[in-house]
Parts: sequence; structure tokens; C-alpha cells
Amino acid sequence: MSENRTGIFCQNVWKIYGPNPESVLEMAGNGITKQEVLEQTGHVIAVKNASFEVKENEAFVIMGLSGSGKSTLVRLINRLIELTTGTIMIDGSDVAKMDDNQLRELRRHKLSMVFQNFGLLPHRNVQDNVAFGLEIRNEHGDERQAKVLQALELVGLKGWEKSRIHELSGGMQQRVGLARAFASDPEIILMDEPFSALDPLIRRQMQDEFITLRARMQRTVVFITHDLLEALKLGDRIAIMKDGEIVQIGTPEEIVTQPADDYVSEFVKDVPLGSVLPVTSIMEEAPVVVVGDDSIESTLDEMKEKRATVAFITETDGKLIGITTMEKVISSARNGVSKVREIAQQDYPSAHADTPSEQCLPLVAEGNLPVAILDDRHRLLGVVNRANLISSLQSGDSNGN
Repeated sequence: MSENRTGIFCQNVWKIYGPNPESVLEMAGNGITKQEVLEQTGHVIAVKNASFEVKENEAFVIMGLSGSGKSTLVRLINRLIELTTGTIMIDGSDVAKMDDNQLRELRRHKLSMVFQNFGLLPHRNVQDNVAFGLEIRNEHGDERQAKVLQALELVGLKGWEKSRIHELSGGMQQRVGLARAFASDPEIILMDEPFSALDPLIRRQMQDEFITLRARMQRTVVFITHDLLEALKLGDRIAIMKDGEIVQIGTPEEIVTQPADDYVSEFVKDVPLGSVLPVTSIMEEAPVVVVGDDSIESTLDEMKEKRATVAFITETDGKLIGITTMEKVISSARNGVSKVREIAQQDYPSAHADTPSEQCLPLVAEGNLPVAILDDRHRLLGVVNRANLISSLQSGDSNGN
């Protein structure tokens, strides 16, 4: 994810339904509740003073119960609904100030939207549904067809081009909706509860496929859901809404371990920490780390000094070569082996830094070796052993203490 560019910037965004919404702004700003405003004025506050930004290539999840304002907020972003007041900027352009032509260009070239009910055209086959957005952009011929086929292959629907929509399962129909969004190659994809109408098993499969698609197709995504576990699984960051207000924004780990108020605490109380906390939050420093060209003798001395049964062998840049055990080091010293690199064992448990902690349980259960935690360049960041993993999952202590 880019740390420098903001894809979407929202500041002090309000949406009030009623004959005179401006009259409600001052009243609502003085702390009166949404219900009190409705009872006293007949106006409905759908979104109240929402401010947030979505970074380029970030998956930003807006989560809340029915009536919290999340779907209204996402429709304000692409101006399917007109905001009452506030600022919504997309790549530096004020959406509220766009004329009809500018707004049309925004929707055709920069934004795509995926709906809960799929939004497909039943009289068209699969490929014609996917091509619909390209048609609106006046793209034709081989170039359009190539984009359609590429998008269908991306979502696993190659070979279904001529099928009618009614012949597809719910999960396959949602894939068509995703393919249509990807075909137009947008910078930003808005997704309004896209998986909520699916059966639980299909929903989990679509969530997994969505994660895979995001890894292959870097895009800025705003994802709406009422399901906390879905939000935690899919979001780089999560905004939790209640009664039109954003009550907390944070990473999945922050939301679960540092809830902002009782409302968020109630949401996350039953969330298993191991499914959210990355292994980096509980890992320890490896007890013995040696460079591949270090001698067997110096490695043995360090392992004895630190009473370590395992040593991690790396290149000078920290890239992990392998591991070795005390038993192997002692026998190698007796046999005249000179460099520790020569006895590096390639078969060892490892996990990427982003791996949820609970996924390390099978790794530590298989043997007594600690799990090596690696970054994208295969450099050793730390280790997780059975004791601190089980302790942290039982206690909910993200530091493993």
C-alpha cells in the first residue's frame, strides 16, 4: 500500500434527509442524538460529520449494523446520493463540485461499484454483462473483448462467457459482478455488502478469492459490510459506524485489542485474538543467529553460552539460510566441518510476518522447533515457540507476556 497518496479524502461529511437539512446542522453539532433530531424536527441524520481518508491500494472497510449509515456513506463517495455538506476528494478533485460530464468521466474511468444484489442484466449473457461498462465508454472490437476475457479469467469464469445469468449460482453471479468491475480497470472499487446475499460457505470462498484478487490486482477498495469477522479478514483498516457516526478507525489488531468505547468492545468481545493478531505481535528475538560463514566452533560457543538448542543461520543481509541444532553442531565439530553454512537444515517451520497467530499452532504442534517469522525478502524477523504462542492466545496478551 502506498504511504504517500490518498485515493479518497472525506472531511466533515453530513447527509441529512428532510425538507430543511441545513437547519439541523447546528442542532446536531451541539450533541443532540439522531433519535432526538428525528423526534423534534422530522429529519433523519444518515451520516454525521464523517472524516477519514483511504490510501492508494488500501482495502478500507466500513462496518456497521443496519441503519448505521455505511451504505449511504459509500454512495456519497460516487455521488449516487448528494451530500448535505462536507468535502469528498478523489485524487485531489472535489466530487461535490463536479459537473455532469466530470462526474460521468469519474464513474466511467476511475470508479467501479459492486452491489449486494449483483446488479446484473438478466437478458445479457456473462460476457455481455462484463462488457457493459466498456460499452458505456464506447470501447469496441478486439480490445474490449480482450479486456472481458481477461477479467473473466481473473475471477475464474473462463469458459462461461456465453452462459445466461440465470444459469449461474449466486457465487458465480457475484464473480460476474467482480469481473465487470475489474474489466474497466478502475483505480477505486466501491463494494456495498457484495457477499452478504451468499450462503456462508460460498461467502467464505468469495472472501478468500477477493484477498487473492487484491494481491494480483492492486486497487483502492472501499468495502461495506455488517459482518465484523468479514471486516477483520478483508480490511487493512476498518471504520466502525453507529447512528451515522464513525466511532473508531483502526487496523484489525487495533480494533480488537484497543476498542474505542463500550459499543466497539461489545462487538469484538467474542473475536478469537489468534485470528486477528499477526505473529509479529507475539514473536521473540531468535536466541542464536549466526552468519553462514561463521565457524562451527564460534556457533557452538554461543549456543552453549545462551543455552540454546537451535541456531538460525542467515546471510549477512539477514536472509534465512536454515537452522541447525546443538546435536548437529557438536557432531560437525568432531568431524572437522568448518563453516556453519555447511550444516544448515532446510526443513524448518516458518511463517510470513502477516500470518495470523492461530495459524502457527499446527507448526509448533508438529515438533519442538520454533517457527521462523520471515518478511517478504525471506529475512528473519524473530521466532515464535510453543510456550509463548499458547500463552498469548490464552491470555489475549499481544506481546506474548
